[in-house]
Amino acid sequence: METIKARGKFHAAHRQLDYDGKCAYVHGHTWRGAFVIRTERFPRLEKLDMSVDFGALKDIFKFLDHKMLVSARDATFLDIKLFDPQGVVVMPGENPSVENVAEYCLDQAVEVLQGLFPQRGYQYHIEVSIQETDNNFFVADRLLRC
Repeated sequence: METIKARGKFHAAHRQLDYDGKCAYVHGHTWRGAFVIRTERFPRLEKLDMSVDFGALKDIFKFLDHKMLVSARDATFLDIKLFDPQGVVVMPGENPSVENVAEYCLDQAVEVLQGLFPQRGYQYHIEVSIQETDNNFFVADRLLRC
């Protein structure tokens, strides 16, 4: 079994719509993320003898840096007359919770892996860990065959 790990961090803001508490207000975090990808043996990119470009995984976190993370129902931040769309990233789900940020990152990692070795039948176990604060983490994982 082989394992790849890639870590990164990003500074981003969010708010929780319909939440009764301080998280209902716009606030930011220094989020930390880590990908762990396992497979029996990673295929290698021709001539490079590399399995996965770590930079492609870390770019997922870099894309979120200095952005406003919102849900599709947050009309205020989706109004292009008020906010530049380049500074807003729509998360899956009802709110941009740590759980949904993790799902977003996991979906992006799946796209990276599917693009590397399409339709070759490789099976991967992908895990993403997102740390919202010093004490709050969420981990999501998925099996992928591509």
